[in-house]
Amino acid sequence: MPELPEVETVRRGLQPVMEGAKILKAEARRKDLRFPFQKDFVARLTGQTVTGLGRRAKYLMAGLSSGDVLLMHLGMSGSFRVQKADDARTPGEFHHPRGKNGAHDHVVFHMSSGADIVFNDPRRFGYMKIIARDALEAEPLLKGLGPEPLGNEFDAGMLAQSLVGKKTTLKAALLDQRVVAGLGNIYVCEALYRAHLSPRRQASTLATRAGQRKGVAGGEPTDFAKRLVEAIHAVLNEAIRAGGSSLRDHRQTSGELGYFQHSFKVYDREGEPCGCGGVVRRFTQNGRSTFWCPKCQK
Repeated sequence: MPELPEVETVRRGLQPVMEGAKILKAEARRKDLRFPFQKDFVARLTGQTVTGLGRRAKYLMAGLSSGDVLLMHLGMSGSFRVQKADDARTPGEFHHPRGKNGAHDHVVFHMSSGADIVFNDPRRFGYMKIIARDALEAEPLLKGLGPEPLGNEFDAGMLAQSLVGKKTTLKAALLDQRVVAGLGNIYVCEALYRAHLSPRRQASTLATRAGQRKGVAGGEPTDFAKRLVEAIHAVLNEAIRAGGSSLRDHRQTSGELGYFQHSFKVYDREGEPCGCGGVVRRFTQNGRSTFWCPKCQK
């Protein structure tokens, strides 16, 4: 499933042709994706100007001139592509092969910018929902989400405080969207590796004397918490610059691959050597594959 860097890459690809443009016509070519479309879905979009295109966790959020917000989630195989009338390439020849079948083009936005924005989703785990702006805080899909990992408020102090008393593993805590929003399996594995922290470490130790070399206990940031936040910032920013990671379904809106997968240090590298002289290992943790180096991640 796309994680924060992939969703942010899609947002940046859509922004030039979507933000500030009017939705001249919206098409919903089926009644549902993961969830049914609202009955007035097309009517509430047609004629509206996209005043801003943002991201919250793994959601794209298009603000509309009506005061509504269009919430969009890519699901497991969803992708957007941008088609322009003057583009000599035929639809499908420059994006992911999974998106070539027009039967999976489920939603189309015809924009005043001259672009058609097509949402293709073979597995139909993606979804879209229109929400009144003043109802966003109460929206169940967004309620309870933790801080953005690249936001100003997310720092070592906040992370340490949120982990006080948590008896779960550090990896499980980072995957909890209530602790920090937008992180997934790939980037948690990579961030823990960069911070030299074991995915098996108890999460609460980042806020106790057991997890620090300097500082004080009781939710204050430790050296390890600071190191982990720095690693999360670094890996996410590098992945965004690389256009995300293309493993199965992710492509940029131009159809190009992301290439951060070529920079993986541990993810999907079981049995390969680590720079410390150890060997990358894999084990199953909470139903997901965890990749790590037992030698340098203590």
